[in-house]
Amino acid sequence: MIKPLIGFLLKKLPRTLLQRISKPIFKVISIFYKGDNVNCPICEKSFNKFFPYGRKVRDNALCTNCLSLERHRLLYLFLTKKTHLFNDKCHVLHIAPEGCLINVFRSSDNINYTTADLDSPLADIKMDIHKMPFKNNSFHYVLCNHVLEHVENDIKALKEIKRVMKKGGLGVVQVPFYNPIPKKTIEDTSIKTKSAREKHFGQSDHVRKYGKDYKERLESVGFDVRCFKPQEILNNSQIKKYGVLINEDLYTVSI
Repeated sequence: MIKPLIGFLLKKLPRTLLQRISKPIFKVISIFYKGDNVNCPICEKSFNKFFPYGRKVRDNALCTNCLSLERHRLLYLFLTKKTHLFNDKCHVLHIAPEGCLINVFRSSDNINYTTADLDSPLADIKMDIHKMPFKNNSFHYVLCNHVLEHVENDIKALKEIKRVMKKGGLGVVQVPFYNPIPKKTIEDTSIKTKSAREKHFGQSDHVRKYGKDYKERLESVGFDVRCFKPQEILNNSQIKKYGVLINEDLYTVSI
């Protein structure tokens, strides 16, 4: 019963509304998930299991305390284990910031933290990713996750990310992949209705479905690209403990 309801609500309710109402609701739900089988590395809370979540509902997905999903926990663990973000003085741009990560970055004295997005109520700066209001070479890190599938021109957006990133900087640019993953990214500007976009791109507010050429698209703007498997960041017991998807790769870009 609960899984169909979750899928229905995620399809019908606007993302900005979900961001506003989710936290108090899940604070109550978390009471029923007490345990120590899984642990959220972001908020450091333990549970019997994570909450099921997603349009196509996934078990063991959502932390009921900070609302992190599998990809958020993987990102945080990557940043802590594979970068110096939390140790060195740095400027970080977080595009379409995930609520579960905002306080983590803001509470770190070494991080000069900027959040920006076109619509998100969580962002400090309202901006169009196609034309960012920042100077060249401004940021050591740029985080842009599950954004490019929504924007009109992802190549132009990637060029802007490259422009504002410092030489030697690092970006994490994640997008969703839907099985079966097509050989080439599918996009068609004539597909405009919500139902058609849901059918062709996997979600009603997506304008493309990324394919196996994603790495090449990132490289096309001049980025050096690396794809990390979860097993390169965590061991198998940690993958299970932190509720990370074993088949969700993490893409980084640098110049």
